Amino acid sequence: MKPATRPPGATPLGALARIALLGLAATLAACATTPTPAADPADLVPFIDAHVHLNDEAMQLALMRRHGAERAVVFWGRNGDNESVAESARRHPDRFIAFASISPERSSYRALWDRDDPAVLKTLDELLASGRFRGIGEISATHFPSPGLAEADYDPAGPTMSGILALARRYRVPVLVHVESTRMRELSSLLEKIPDVAVIWAHGGYTPLFIARRMLERHPNLTYELSARTWPVHPRSPDYTILRDGQAAWPQWLALIEAQPDRFVVGTDASHRSADSEAMKFASVQSFLRQLSPATRERVARANLLKLLGPLR
Repeated sequence: MKPATRPPGATPLGALARIALLGLAATLAACATTPTPAADPADLVPFIDAHVHLNDEAMQLALMRRHGAERAVVFWGRNGDNESVAESARRHPDRFIAFASISPERSSYRALWDRDDPAVLKTLDELLASGRFRGIGEISATHFPSPGLAEADYDPAGPTMSGILALARRYRVPVLVHVESTRMRELSSLLEKIPDVAVIWAHGGYTPLFIARRMLERHPNLTYELSARTWPVHPRSPDYTILRDGQAAWPQWLALIEAQPDRFVVGTDASHRSADSEAMKFASVQSFLRQLSPATRERVARANLLKLLGPLR
């Protein structure tokens, strides 16, 4: 799957993101320097975290206990791989739900994506056949650059992504994909081509409200995942959060979620860089869930993801 070519003179995605990246460290530091107050256990909303990069098992378990996360979908981060994630899920089957990834941020896989080499799909097939994984992801087909993550810009409707969804269909598991809003046409094509596979859209592609509504209306197999959208401040862009003031969600976003309560799930996008920054992520999910009606809250917090995953141990 070759990265898309650009017309002469076009600005690469990396250049467009450079200013945001320069401010990333400062923004994260600002978020982390304000300690997150301990939540009253009586006020916690039980939830299942749909998006965790498992870099520090002990920190993750402590955060879950403190912030009401009953379980977490976990996949690799900077300090882990498929094997370490599977082992953590084996040690803590009541806490962790392991997803397998062949995402191109790993250099060994990126070379295979560059040429649409079926070997990358064979690797995923073997991982799923082991029975240790309950889903696929995070697959960063298109991802703007971030610290430690090179830019990826692969066709979501190309052979490799289509092959990933075909394996998801065979093993009856969901796929969590990261596809930026620059690739809506191709993502729609993929969803239409393989409509019987559940696709969880990481961060909802950071789309504005009207694109979120359009994609949900057009694609019944798409679930909009809200990880990092509930943070008070997002380091890449101020409009990535769905909060209007760092705390209260925009009424229009709440109206969409209440109108389609079966189509959304929550996540922290935890990565364990510091205890304070991670606590902010968990607290933001709790704050957001409390803004939903009780019936919608239960679906978004737990029921929707459980339906996608099937029975858990």
